[in-house]
Amino acid sequence: MGTRRARRRITVVVALTVMVAGCSSSASNKAASPTINAATSSTTAAPPPAQPGIPAIVQKVSPSVVTIITNTGLGSGVVWSSDGTIVTDNHVVAGASQVEVAFADGRRVTGRVLARDPTTDLAVLKAARTGLPALTFAKSLPQVGDLAIAIGSPLGFENTASAGIISGLQRSLPGTPGQTLTLIDLLQTDAAISPGDSGGALVDGQGHVVGINEAYIPPSAGAVSIGFATAATTVDQIVPQLLKNGKAVHAYFGAQLADLTPDIARQLGMKVTQGVVVLAVVAGGPAAKAGIAPGDVITAVDSTPVQTVEDFIAAVRARKPGDVLTVKTVRGSATITRKVTLSEQPG
Repeated sequence: MGTRRARRRITVVVALTVMVAGCSSSASNKAASPTINAATSSTTAAPPPAQPGIPAIVQKVSPSVVTIITNTGLGSGVVWSSDGTIVTDNHVVAGASQVEVAFADGRRVTGRVLARDPTTDLAVLKAARTGLPALTFAKSLPQVGDLAIAIGSPLGFENTASAGIISGLQRSLPGTPGQTLTLIDLLQTDAAISPGDSGGALVDGQGHVVGINEAYIPPSAGAVSIGFATAATTVDQIVPQLLKNGKAVHAYFGAQLADLTPDIARQLGMKVTQGVVVLAVVAGGPAAKAGIAPGDVITAVDSTPVQTVEDFIAAVRARKPGDVLTVKTVRGSATITRKVTLSEQPG
């Protein structure tokens, strides 16, 4: 992936808590486009294909969205293939090897966790049931303003649907202690996402999965309908790797970073005002081998300015092990360009 797209970011203040919309401790509750005549043409333009209404989409998708019950709570999942393969969020099945899978028709079967990817917070499991209706995962990103329908089991209310739009693309969220790493390239939606929805489907007007429900910002933080989903394009890259190899391969830089603040810049005696500061490097890792040291400030990667840690993480995750990053760093009054050969992220 050569040219990086400009990324919007969400500024998270100390008081803001980003909640993964995953396991809930609650018990499960059963419960035409008009024809347009061109003024300068004698022909009539054909109307675009009509999209099904929301009730029809929900009816179509619901049999492919499951509830996943673990010893600690519950979440949701989406049928990946008819043989019983289910995709969900890693934090939904954290610490579990066996789960219970509940289907829209009321049937419940056991499920075995096959593989996980903490980096993207995705996991796959195998349900003891075949002949399942798999959904189609979108091959491209939706547009801001597109219809978005979230289907899952919020607070244990199975097969719950909420509708909204795609509110934003390429969002980043900081990791949550003990649950997720920093997440990038997320979709933002105002379709309601709540605890228990994680791992469920975010679908478009054709019933195609555009994302796997991931997290939300709670109302206590002053948010109104701000939810996030892992883009289907990411799911389509990671899940085949998990099924084939039991893991997903990610590039590794080998450093602990933080956003450069004016206070940190003053402490380091630097005039540079934006970038990420290196707090520590892993001995023998790619950054250390390239001569990067604690106190260095990274200002650009491959000529693209770096303003935040999320920017830098996105640049690394867009590459593969063995790729060489050209990293512009500042140390004191000196600006140094270093070549960093990325390795494979440790397990």
